[in-house]
Amino acid sequence: MAIEIEDKFDVPEDYRLPDLTGLPGVGEVVGPKTHRLVALYFDTPDLRLAARGITLRRRRGGTDPGWHLKLPKAKGVRQEITHPLTRSIKIVPAELADLVLAYTRGAPLAPVAELDTRRAVTTLVNGAGVRLVEIADDRVKGTVLGDEPHVECWHEVEAEILQGDEKLLRKVGKRLRKAGAGPAESASKLARLLDGAGAVHRQPPARTATGSAGEVVVGYLTAQVGALLMQDPRVRRAEEDAVHQMRVATRRLRSAMKSFRTVVGGTGSVQDELKWLGAVLGEARDLEVIRERFASRLDSLDSVLIVGPARARLSSDLLDDEHEALDRIRDALGGERYFALLDALDDLIATPVLTKAAGRPAETLKAVAAKSWRRVARAYDTALSIENPAERESAMHEVRKAAKRARYTAEVLGMKKLAKRAETIQEALGTHMDGVAAQERLVAEAANARLAGEDTYTYGVLTGVERVEAERAAEEFPRLWADTEDAVAKLL
Repeated sequence: MAIEIEDKFDVPEDYRLPDLTGLPGVGEVVGPKTHRLVALYFDTPDLRLAARGITLRRRRGGTDPGWHLKLPKAKGVRQEITHPLTRSIKIVPAELADLVLAYTRGAPLAPVAELDTRRAVTTLVNGAGVRLVEIADDRVKGTVLGDEPHVECWHEVEAEILQGDEKLLRKVGKRLRKAGAGPAESASKLARLLDGAGAVHRQPPARTATGSAGEVVVGYLTAQVGALLMQDPRVRRAEEDAVHQMRVATRRLRSAMKSFRTVVGGTGSVQDELKWLGAVLGEARDLEVIRERFASRLDSLDSVLIVGPARARLSSDLLDDEHEALDRIRDALGGERYFALLDALDDLIATPVLTKAAGRPAETLKAVAAKSWRRVARAYDTALSIENPAERESAMHEVRKAAKRARYTAEVLGMKKLAKRAETIQEALGTHMDGVAAQERLVAEAANARLAGEDTYTYGVLTGVERVEAERAAEEFPRLWADTEDAVAKLL
C-alpha cells in the first residue's frame, strides 16, 4: 500500500520534456528509460468504480507489474494497494474485490478496458542517490472493450512524488507547463478513455438553490456519505483510526438528519440503519480506545507498581476481543443490509425529499443551532434533578449525546466557536464516563487474572488512577458548564 501524489498533464502529440536540471535539491536527472505497459481494467457492467474515480487493473510490464487498486483520497492524491500478478487474467484477487464491495455491492467485476502505454521515465535524484520525483512521458492507446470497441490514442505526462516533496513537484509542473503542457482534464487514463467513449453515467447532484438551506444540508450529507465510503476499504484492512473515522461519519449523518429534518425529510429509516452500523463499528472502536488507554496508563506507572503479567493480559485479552469485533464488522460490511443502506444513502443525496424550508436562505438554519444547544441545557437540568447516582449517571450520558449533536449541527453551519464549546462539554463528560468504563473493565480483567493465579495488585493501582480521574472530571464539570453557558449565550 502506498499514497500516490502526482500531477497529470495533457500535452500535444509532438511534446518533448524540457530541461529539468538545476531544480532545488536535484543532483542528477536520470533517464529517460522506456517501458511498455499493458493494463487490463476491471469494473462492474455499469462502471460503478469509474463513476467514483476508482481504478482496478492488472498490469504487465514496467517496474511494478501486478494488480493495482487506486482509491482517491483528495485532488491529485490516491491510495494505491497492490497485489502480485495471478495466473488468472479475468478473475480479480479476492483481497482486492473485497476492498471495493462498498462500490460494487456484490455486482460482478469483469474487464472493461485495456490501456497499452509506451512510457519514457525520467527520474530526479538528489546528491545521495535518493529518487525524488518521477516524470512519465506516456503515449497511450486505449480500448473500451465490448461488442463495438472504442479506441483512442493520446499523449500525456505524469509527475509523481517518490521521496521528494510537493514544493519540488510544483516546480517540476511549472517547467512542464512552460514547455506547453496543460492540466489534465481527467483524473486518470481510464477516466479519459471512458469519458471519451461516453461510457460513464454519473449521478447528477441534487437540485438545490444557491445559498439556500437545502444546498447547505444536502452538501453536508453528500460530504459525509463520501467520508463513510472512503473509510470502508480502510476498515476492511484494519488500518489505524479507520473504524473511528467511519463511525464518526455515521454519527454526523444521523445527527444532521435529525437536526435538519425540517429541510430534508423522509430519513427515518436511514437513521435507523445508520444507528445499526454505528453499533457494529462501536464495539471494536471502544476496545481499541480502552486498550490504548491501559497501555498509556502502564507506561506512566513506576515499574515497581507493575506486578506479574498485567501488561500482557491487558494487551492480549483486549486485542483478541478487538480482532473478533473487527471480524464481525467485516461480516456486516459484506452483507445485503449494509449494501441496502449504501443504496439508500445514494438515493438520499441524489434525490432528497426537500421541504419548503430547503428553499429559504441558509442563514435561517442558525435557529437550528440554538435549538440544539437548548436541548443540551435541558438534558443537564434533568440530570441535576435526579438524586439516584446510577440514574443520574445515565442522564449525564444523555447530556453528552446532546452536546455531540449540538457540535455536529454547529459544524454543518460553519459555527466553529459554538462547535468548539459543545466539543468541550462532550469531551469533559467523556473523560468521566471513559474512566467509569475503564474501572469496570479492570474489575473483569482482575477476576480473570485471579482465576489464572496471577497477582492482581497492578489492576488495583490502575483502578485507583481511573477513579481519581473520573471523580476529578465530575467535580470540575459544574464550573466548566457555567463558563460554557456564558460563552454560548454570547454566540447565540
